[in-house]
Amino acid sequence: MPSISKIFMQKYFNDYLEQQKQALDSIPVEAIERITLLLKAAHKDGKNIFVFGNGGSAANASHFATDLGKGASDKVGPFRVLSLNDNTAWMTALGNDYSYDDVFTRQLMNYASEGDVLLTMSVSGNSPNLLKAVAWANDKGLHTIALVGGRRGKLASLARHVVVVDSQHYGRVEDCHMTIAHMLCYAFMEQPSETAS
Repeated sequence: MPSISKIFMQKYFNDYLEQQKQALDSIPVEAIERITLLLKAAHKDGKNIFVFGNGGSAANASHFATDLGKGASDKVGPFRVLSLNDNTAWMTALGNDYSYDDVFTRQLMNYASEGDVLLTMSVSGNSPNLLKAVAWANDKGLHTIALVGGRRGKLASLARHVVVVDSQHYGRVEDCHMTIAHMLCYAFMEQPSETAS
């Protein structure tokens, strides 16, 4: 097995953590508060909350739906939350028969109503399937939220509520997005007296 320099790797890891801290420090807390209020209103009114993304952001969306649907719901009552990434058969049917750009929009067509909440995550902010879904949701009167990276992309000007993590590094931005997802869920789990509808 080839050897690597211990000093080199320690410097790399320390630098990585330092840049991760900087990315975390860029999270705008006031924007997270506004999203918490949107989720609280959706919970009170029995509205749907749709979450989705591509790649690592898809995994984050699934994780977020789990924490909101199980952990937060245990504390304040059921959230109607759905990750649009989690029905593989449906997604591949839509991608095959229509286009990969339609895999989220066509699911929303079956479920979404005015006043529902849509939250998507993207490091680049430019994924065509996300843009199409957010544009459709805006037209239908949904509350649209985008968590993006430092590139911002087209999502930053399309979604009604935007949280920008000031980094262009995919791993660091995805970690920050998951931190934001945990902040949102744990607000309900650990501060139910403030967040319960």
